[in-house]
Amino acid sequence: MIETLIYFHSLLRWLVLFALLLAIYRAFRGWSVKKSVFSKTDNAIRHWTATIAHVQLVVGITLYTQSPVIRWFWGNFSEAVKNPDTLFFGLIHSLLMVTAVVVLTIGSALTKRRTTDAEKYRTMLTWFSLALVIILIAVPWPFSPWAARPYTR
Repeated sequence: MIETLIYFHSLLRWLVLFALLLAIYRAFRGWSVKKSVFSKTDNAIRHWTATIAHVQLVVGITLYTQSPVIRWFWGNFSEAVKNPDTLFFGLIHSLLMVTAVVVLTIGSALTKRRTTDAEKYRTMLTWFSLALVIILIAVPWPFSPWAARPYTR
């Protein structure tokens, strides 16, 4: 079961990134063309981007609670926070990813409630871009000072 979730999690992360980039692109394009109409396709992309991110969050939280590294982290907190790797994966990564999904959710809800098409595009562009920046900060890049991981395992 856990192996399946890990595989699903790996696929979802790319799906979230693709959906988020597509939503940001559509929002930027719609916002830059002043008379653009916020179409059903734009609304569907907004909705599905948030939905995919929520599924990713649930799978991520499930894996988080099952991880032996995380169990050790919370069982040995005072020792674990001294190690940047365990601090990153035990606390920083998860908090930033939850924050990114919250930002994305707020942006999706606000976009849905805007009255004009230009406001919808601008709101989606702003909030989804902020969520993307937070996600990119939370990734354990090979050059990260917090937790370096290779691009492929």
